[in-house]
Amino acid sequence: MTILLLLIPVALAMGAVGLGAFFWAMRHDQFDDPEGDARRILQTEDRPLPPRHRTDREVAR
Repeated sequence: MTILLLLIPVALAMGAVGLGAFFWAMRHDQFDDPEGDARRILQTEDRPLPPRHRTDREVAR
């Protein structure tokens, strides 16, 4: 039962830190353009892929 005297304040402190981090992110515009990131993933790039490097397993064959 005495462990609760430690765990409850620790849990409340962790929640307060998380809430503080969320409000900090909101205040510093971290969630400014979520739509742009989603659309940027779907765009194709016309650059060719770099040549594949040989792995140790392929060298051993």
